[in-house]
Amino acid sequence: MGALSHIRVLDLSRVLAGPWAGQILADLGADVIKVERPVSGDDTRAWGPPFLRDENGHDTSEAAYYLSANRNKQSVTIDFTRPEGQALVRELAARSDVLIENFKVGGLAAYGLDYPTLKAINPRLIYCSITGFGQSGPYARRAGYDFMIQGLGGLMSLTGRAEAEEGAGPVKVGVALTDILTGLYSSTAILAALAHRDQSGEGQHIDMALLDVQVACLANQAMNYLSTGVAPRRLGNAHPNIVPYQDFPTADGDFILTVGNDSQFRKFAEVAGRPEWADDPRFKSNTLRVAHRAELIPLIRQVTVFKTTVQWVAELEAAGVPCGPINDLAQVFADPQVVARGLAIELPHALGGTVPLVASPIRLSQTPVEYRRAPPLLGEHTQAVLRDVLGLSDEAIALLREGQVL
Repeated sequence: MGALSHIRVLDLSRVLAGPWAGQILADLGADVIKVERPVSGDDTRAWGPPFLRDENGHDTSEAAYYLSANRNKQSVTIDFTRPEGQALVRELAARSDVLIENFKVGGLAAYGLDYPTLKAINPRLIYCSITGFGQSGPYARRAGYDFMIQGLGGLMSLTGRAEAEEGAGPVKVGVALTDILTGLYSSTAILAALAHRDQSGEGQHIDMALLDVQVACLANQAMNYLSTGVAPRRLGNAHPNIVPYQDFPTADGDFILTVGNDSQFRKFAEVAGRPEWADDPRFKSNTLRVAHRAELIPLIRQVTVFKTTVQWVAELEAAGVPCGPINDLAQVFADPQVVARGLAIELPHALGGTVPLVASPIRLSQTPVEYRRAPPLLGEHTQAVLRDVLGLSDEAIALLREGQVL
């Protein structure tokens, strides 16, 4: 039994932040019912190529993007722009512990699916709203997307090559990181609300905003600004507070060197054949190395090009200096540590064969994550959920289908 096997989640969200939160809860055992629009469903179902391939190597209708965030869920299609559909969603909410939605502020009120309405039906309901800018403030009614928020929220001002370097300019992170982090924060907030409900018996409304999350996750860079009043600038792969902590060229590519303290720097200097660096008055402490970054980094680059990446990693790891290669995804999933941790999994899929997925990183000793279902086909569980959860007869469901409510 999963840690959340007693919890039912009604997932009205689509794209990434909300579905990511729902998938985390589903992996932990929650019964997650994904409500989608008839015919089209979640927007990301069409966000391909690439698409899942069947046993014959042919593309299916399931986009890889959609598959990344919807494992362990049941899919139910309901048109809740129709009164009959609204009634079905309200009945599901009455029988659920958590609802996740990412409509524009006030967007569900027109359908009687807003928090005040559902709270009156189910006071124990935990209702998590995910928007670009939150439920209040001058931007509240704006649409917000990950890429936009990475720029508006400061992340892109910190990401990319330094201004003096070739190719300088703002760069977004290679995955929709703000969406992912919002999904993580949302799942944490939902778990906190569930813990509160255990004590009080009351549900609550959770107001999550992509911009709030992005600003909160600026971490040390935000504090660098708040402490000094000086906005940090892009440093490429270098670290604003630690030196050396970046990529360096090798005889056959590049590697990453992450020296976290003065002891590690001394060890690195010895492996590099430059033990005098550790006692150099410009480099003997991290504070000094940051101040003399422009002098030290070229010296290190002149040394690292004489050994291969494999040589540097082997020698520095043996000396206790953190470092590593820069892998592409083929190398990532072939890495022996990734293989040993079982981070690539496969599940049987309704279209035949199996679907490859990335495993959850959560490791619980007593209630481990379980992989019960592949990401569902659109409406795959409509009949079962309406029958088993709401007690509708097959005849009643057939009538709803005929009326195009489902």
